[in-house]
Parts: sequence; C-alpha cells; structure tokens
Amino acid sequence: MYRFSNTVIGFLNLFSLLASIPIIAGGLWMARSSTTCETFLQTPLLVVGFVVLIVSLAGFIGACFHVAWALWVYLVVMLLIIATLMGLTVFGFVVTSQGAGVEVPGRVYKEYHLEDYSPWLRNRVNDPNYWSKIRSCILGSKTCAELIAWTPLDYLERDMSPIQSGCCKPPTLCNYNMATTVSQDQDCYRWNNAPNMLCYECDSCKAGVLEDIKRDWHKLSVLNIVMLVVLIGVYSIGCCAFRNTQRAETDHPYGQNRMSKVRPRWDYHWWRWWHHRREQLY
Repeated sequence: MYRFSNTVIGFLNLFSLLASIPIIAGGLWMARSSTTCETFLQTPLLVVGFVVLIVSLAGFIGACFHVAWALWVYLVVMLLIIATLMGLTVFGFVVTSQGAGVEVPGRVYKEYHLEDYSPWLRNRVNDPNYWSKIRSCILGSKTCAELIAWTPLDYLERDMSPIQSGCCKPPTLCNYNMATTVSQDQDCYRWNNAPNMLCYECDSCKAGVLEDIKRDWHKLSVLNIVMLVVLIGVYSIGCCAFRNTQRAETDHPYGQNRMSKVRPRWDYHWWRWWHHRREQLY
C-alpha cells in the first residue's frame, strides 16, 4: 500500500497538472474572443485552471518526493475545492431551476419571458454595465444576421436559438397595424428595425440570454458532479499517501517509535538467576 498509494497519487496529479494547461489556455482564449457572450465563464475558468495547477504540483511533489508538508497543503486545498464545487453545484441548480420557453402557436421556435427566471439572474442582466457587454457581444457575433434572408415561411417552419428568438425579432403577438389601439407588451415598443438596435433592449432578449446561461450552467453542473466524484477519490488516496509519507520520514514502517525506556518485570532478575542455575545443573 505504501508504494501503491504514492505512485497513484503522483500519476493522478501529473495528469491533472497537464490538464490544467488547456483549461488556462481556454480561459485566456475566451477572454480575448470578441464573439463570446458568456463573459461570466472566463474568470471561474481561469481560477479553476490555476488552482488545479498549483494543487496538482504540490500533490505531485509531496507524493513522489515524500514531502509531508506539501501533501498536507495539497489535502487542505483539495478539501476546499471539493467544498466549493459542492456549493457551486447546489447554487447552480437552485438558480437555474426556474424559467423555460413558451410555445408559440403555429411556430417551431419558443419565446422567453424575463419574469419567469430567478431574481438573482434577472438582477444580473438588469445591471446596465453587465448588459452593455452582453449586448456588444451579441452584435459582434452576428447572431441576428442569419435571419435577414429568412422568408415569412421560414419564420413558420424553422427553429431559433433563445437569443435569436428574443433579440432578433419582436414578440410574435406584437401588432404594428397603425389602426390598433390595443395595449401591447412593452417589448413591442422597444423594437427597432435598425440592425444595431432590433430588440437588444427588450426583456425578451435578456430572457433569451438567461436561457442560454441556464443551459450552460446545467452542463457545468453535470461536469461538477463528475469532478466531485473524481476529486473525492483522489483525496482519499492522498490521505493514504500523506500517512505513508509521515511513516517514511520517521524510518519506521508502522509509525514513529515513541518508546524511550523499558522497565523489566519485578521477577526478571530472579528468573535469570534460576535459568542460569538450571543450565549449570543439567
């Protein structure tokens, strides 16, 4: 078990150390990309990449070179990562449990309403600074340019992404007949035919962005669960490696020998004398 646990933890941390390189590279690529609208993923991705790099390096050194303090740091930080991932997973499921697309009669695509989503997500997209960045990303991604060539029949038969449904067209129920006096959704009045305006300030556009975020968070939550199972397994092996490293430092295979003095039994000297006399007689 001594060599097995240390070898396994060493290889596991070597692989995770190498895996942190593409994670960091992906975070840097997302930060530089002008077409990525989900900017909230950039910072967590970079943080996770650097934390995995540092923790894996400490665990690799501790397991392969029997450095007890490095393994101790590794186990403490790994425990914090496990607790953080558990908290983020639960938080992600709670925040994204609300909201869904609404069927539109006679259409394939769905429409989305901002009030259906959680208050935390609504407050995030209602922040002017955050929304201005999202709006710029959607404009730069040319998401709505695909709908320019659509015919009226395409709107009846083709599906749309949540962002296309909310940002690239007005709500389906809007009536732009000048003779109508019926009160309509506020998004109907926010719509503008200008390519740089469209419905980017509509609540339906914000709802479409939240639907995309919700889907991505569900994917990340599933990945977090898989990572939790792996990390708990690695943490268990790391505890064995830490115990074995402590034994190796004391040069005792079963732990440190703390015995400093041995007291003989009360009849020890008498027994030695009797045993010696017996040998002389026989």
